[in-house]
Parts: sequence; structure tokens; C-alpha cells
Amino acid sequence: MSFSRDSTLRVHFKHTHETAQAIKGMHIQNATKYLKDVTLKKQHVPFHHYNGGVGRCSPAKQSGWTQGRWPKNSAEFLLHRLKNTESNAPQMHRRTYRAHGRINPYVSSPCHIEMILTEKEQIIPKPEEEVAQKKKSLKRS
Repeated sequence: MSFSRDSTLRVHFKHTHETAQAIKGMHIQNATKYLKDVTLKKQHVPFHHYNGGVGRCSPAKQSGWTQGRWPKNSAEFLLHRLKNTESNAPQMHRRTYRAHGRINPYVSSPCHIEMILTEKEQIIPKPEEEVAQKKKSLKRS
């Protein structure tokens, strides 16, 4: 079992949520190939939950859904998480310098990712049991 977590990422939360749901339950090699195809716009990510304003696309018919996108940035971040590489999150404390000496915070909403990889369970064949003869009960009359 492998565990990976990253926080304060500069990616869209909703795009990352939909991309993570698309690779949930996939084998790691299939998920890696899928995310690489998303960055190259060969496969799409179906948007099930956060789909307000998301346009319809014809490749979405493959997944049985009408709405989809190709979130390149989210796919790249999830690809880095899959490879278990640690990326340094950029500083979130930025400032905007305004007129007349004022300074305002440059606020951005962070995105936290947590990914758990587990090994696939091996199927063990059931041993063949010997057919036991039924014992007859002897009743005394």
C-alpha cells in the first residue's frame, strides 16, 4: 500500500476532482496512460459532478456521458502524484501592490490531493473437496 499527499496546489479543484474520479479504481499503468492521453487531448475527462457550463463533446460518448473536457494542468499534477514524485508547492502568500502605497493579498484557493495505491488482491483457487459419503443414522425402533 502506497500513500501520497500534496496540498496547496495551483490547480483548479473542480477539474482535479473530475480527473481523479476518472482514474479512480484504474490500474496504475492504465491511469498513467490515460493521464498522458488527456494532456495530449487524445482522451477526455467526463464531467459528472461539476458540469455547469461545461460544453458537450463527441468523445464523451465513449464514457456514456455528454459533457467532458481535457484538463491538462490537473492531469499533469495527478500524473506527478502517481509517480510518487514530490513537487514543492509554490508559496501561496503573494501580494498585489496597489496605488498610493497600499498592499492587498493575492488570494487563491488551494487544492489538496490525497492518493492511496493498493495492491490488487490475488485470486486463490478454491481447493476441491473430496465428496464425503453421507452417514446414515441408525434409529432404534
